[in-house]
Amino acid sequence: MLPYFSGKRVLITGHTGFKGSWLTLLLSELGAEVTGYALSPGEEPSLFSMIGARAAARSVIGDIRDRAALLATFRQARPEIVLHLAAQPIVRTSYREPAYTYEVNVMGTVNVLECVRQVPGVKSFVNVTTDKVYRNLEWEWGYRETDALDGFDPYSNSKSCSELVTHSYRRSFFGDGRVAVSTARAGNVIGGGDFAADRIVPDCVRAALARQPVPVRNPYSVRPYQHVLEPLTAYLRIAQAQAEAPALAGSYNVGPDDADCVSTGTLVGLFTEAWGEGMRWENRAEPGAPHEAGFLKLDTGRIRQKLGWQPTWGIRRAVAETVAWAKASRDGQDMLEVSRRQIAQFGKEQEEHERHGDTGE
Repeated sequence: MLPYFSGKRVLITGHTGFKGSWLTLLLSELGAEVTGYALSPGEEPSLFSMIGARAAARSVIGDIRDRAALLATFRQARPEIVLHLAAQPIVRTSYREPAYTYEVNVMGTVNVLECVRQVPGVKSFVNVTTDKVYRNLEWEWGYRETDALDGFDPYSNSKSCSELVTHSYRRSFFGDGRVAVSTARAGNVIGGGDFAADRIVPDCVRAALARQPVPVRNPYSVRPYQHVLEPLTAYLRIAQAQAEAPALAGSYNVGPDDADCVSTGTLVGLFTEAWGEGMRWENRAEPGAPHEAGFLKLDTGRIRQKLGWQPTWGIRRAVAETVAWAKASRDGQDMLEVSRRQIAQFGKEQEEHERHGDTGE
């Protein structure tokens, strides 16, 4: 799986977060020389520590808003590939702390792009944003990369701004092709080791461990849920493709098949079924809660057609793997080995599915 990355110098921002920790381990398994720049993972246990991501990279603890520290890290790492994941990623937090959200998500992106501009040697830059960057009209079909950007809440809007910043830098400073630049707009990710507040699957795991019903705020909202390894391998596919053929740079949606865009209630139902042990969920709608979109889908035709990428694990399998990881952690297993096995299995199945042109459950 992705032998291109063996020996490549890769810099990841946000490597201590949920996606970042999995990406750090994945790149390490691929043989890359990884440098990470991010805030401390915070309270233990953290996924970053649990899966050995700390040992898988040269880890620099720093704030993405500190351009001088970030630039020093770039100069020491001399990256060939930069993957920008650092963000304030929670919608509800963005309502409580809008200024901080914009500082991190917009000016953080400016700082990373400034480093890419000033440090020679970067060939490929991917800015990871979100499916929520679109002006969501809650229509029945998936958004395409050419649809209007906007974002209702401060998180979504700040990520739309991050997209615009990236597009401006690409036109203004990288038009000569020395750095290939893309943005990747991924759907909602699930997987083992997500401990964030105000996310549905972590809420499910916490409820399961406490033997309590899962509280569900909005069971009818529909989202493009996918296992975390799906977008991570897509980001790497984009980074490689544009490094080898700069004309492939641009914006890419990364999401599941239409059949796997399900309601939150369906997702939680799959989780409780997979967990067993008498698990159940309760509708706990909150009157006056901050606005969150009710329906969102992505059209992933571009990445499929241009790069040959397609989803590997359907929603039922993604939930099953998430439950298996959480139960392994509960039972005291070696989570580095558990995570390595999931990565290896995913890679094997991804190669098989792409050879046969189908997706798996």
